[in-house]
Amino acid sequence: MGDSAERLERDARREVIATALAMSRSGLSPGRSGNVSCRWNDGMLITPSGMAYEETKPRDIVFVDGDGNVPDAKARKPSSEWRFHLAAYRGRADIGAVVHTHSLHATVLACAHKSIPPFHYMIAVAGGKDIPLVPYDTFGTDQLADYVQAGLAERDACLMANHGQIAVGRDLPTALELAHEVEVLSTQYAKLLTIGEPHLLTDDEMERVLERFKTYRQNAQNT
Repeated sequence: MGDSAERLERDARREVIATALAMSRSGLSPGRSGNVSCRWNDGMLITPSGMAYEETKPRDIVFVDGDGNVPDAKARKPSSEWRFHLAAYRGRADIGAVVHTHSLHATVLACAHKSIPPFHYMIAVAGGKDIPLVPYDTFGTDQLADYVQAGLAERDACLMANHGQIAVGRDLPTALELAHEVEVLSTQYAKLLTIGEPHLLTDDEMERVLERFKTYRQNAQNT
């Protein structure tokens, strides 16, 4: 590996740590919960298992190859959730980063087995007419990875039953921003449910919103 490649990898490792710290410090994932990864070569760079983010150094970030192996025998153990991170990358070539959090209100809805319907047009930020809920399975399992991959097939975020939320994006800032938005929407929806039955936007309106979001995103990327 040349100096340039090593520098790029070191920068990527630092960005994973910075994202994990931002996730934790903002309250999206308390303590050591949650995990962060970015696509790298044929696999990914992911936060290690059980380490406090404040103590994590670039050398602690783990490279997991496309087959789920850790080539470096001296590397730390990857996050116990590495399987669904890798499944997300396998499922969609456009994904460059994954942020998984146990944010308060998203987790409340996930534990109530409630998806988030189109009560507000900003639901479209996740790429569809709702933010789906994927079924529960034990953390770290292949079955959970399959559920997450299916949930992200046509969405950029989903809730995970009795667990939390996951958000993806073309890069780490995009994925983290979406995770924040999912928590905002979860908070609004959870509070709305305490008032009464929500009034949902129609499929036709959400189609219009999704079309406008495409133009909005293109314009934002071109500015």
